[in-house]
Amino acid sequence: MNVTLKTLLLAALINVCSLTACLDAESASSKKIKIEKEKIDTAWHDGDIIFQTSRSGQSLAIQYATHSKYSHCGLLFQDNGHWYVYEAIQPVVKTPVKEFIARGDSDYFVIKRLAKNDSILTPAVMEKMRASVHKRLGKNYDLWFGWSDENVYCSELVWKAYHESTGLKVGELQPLKTYDLTHPLVQKHLKERYGKKIPYDEPMISPGSIFDSPLLVIVKN
Repeated sequence: MNVTLKTLLLAALINVCSLTACLDAESASSKKIKIEKEKIDTAWHDGDIIFQTSRSGQSLAIQYATHSKYSHCGLLFQDNGHWYVYEAIQPVVKTPVKEFIARGDSDYFVIKRLAKNDSILTPAVMEKMRASVHKRLGKNYDLWFGWSDENVYCSELVWKAYHESTGLKVGELQPLKTYDLTHPLVQKHLKERYGKKIPYDEPMISPGSIFDSPLLVIVKN
């Protein structure tokens, strides 16, 4: 065998080895991602509450008013082997969890659940919770944060789902006037939404109030 042929065969062998190594590395990486995903998914429970910092136009105003970085939340449920977030945007919808996470600031999210989850969230209770969110699917987002059930905002959907199914108050309702309304951005949104008729006594629930509830513990940070 001449030198040129040997050189070509050696180069071909090196290329094959390199390709095999790359494929093996890619396969290992895919397996790692799959394993990590499975670990995350199996750590979730139906009814877990997922929080994020929204990138919506009103997010900063909510953060200033509530003194919390969490401006959006929803409920996790698994349907046909896939995880979804039931959330009040426009309108109330069920969103694949990856899409929900991608909409948040820097893809950051936190998941919390009841500390006594197993003893409270029985199958019968979970059916009630599902029914609570299902009956609100398609309702318009409530830009005015009213407590009636005509329209729904994000933390209202979560709070009512828990209260209607368990009787628990996951976060304390507060009248609008008890929030910090002093920031100029908050004032701007109030004037745009309500004009001169600001409903200071309207009971409201914020994502931050639910997040801070002593009934909840962190599952995924």
